Amino acid sequence: MAAVAERVAGIPLARPGRFAALVVIGPQGPRDTVSRMMRSLGARDVVQAGTIEEARRRARLLGPHALCVTDVALPDGSGVALLRDLRALGWQRGVVVSTMDDAYTVRGALTSGVRCFLVSGRPAASSHDHGSSGLAEQLSEREVEVLQHVANGRSNKEIGAALGLSALTVKSHLARIARKVGTGDRAEMVMLSLRAGVIH
Repeated sequence: MAAVAERVAGIPLARPGRFAALVVIGPQGPRDTVSRMMRSLGARDVVQAGTIEEARRRARLLGPHALCVTDVALPDGSGVALLRDLRALGWQRGVVVSTMDDAYTVRGALTSGVRCFLVSGRPAASSHDHGSSGLAEQLSEREVEVLQHVANGRSNKEIGAALGLSALTVKSHLARIARKVGTGDRAEMVMLSLRAGVIH
């Protein structure tokens, strides 16, 4: 965690000892660890949340000058999507922590405006505690097929041709997938599906 602390300390924060942090991580243990790290870096206030819904409520306690540190996958959706929502409310400081450093995960975060992406040393097995493993149960077989084609970089028209569907039907499938995974961004859909083991 020391290496992580150094990198977090390197991003623009408010004056030392005068910033607040919102830590959004599903499992309590890692959430407490990151919260302690924020305090060691000088955070005046540290507010915790385990889900996106909880984070949105608690963000009001801090205001837009706070730093949000979130896991990439949360029980009710994408931490990247949370940061995007907060940015629309004026938040400028966001850090994503993940156990995954694959191209889809990093690209999805950075293209969404995340300023810092950290790979933690947490065992990958614990990522199943975030609820992403339940994604396989939520998606239909056809939706998984569509996602696999999205991961392969195919357009809606190309996916339709491969599966014998119209582009409009593919678009409808993607809309349902978006509701289930918590984001309509194609890169984030793929990122979360890869993490959950739904596609390969």
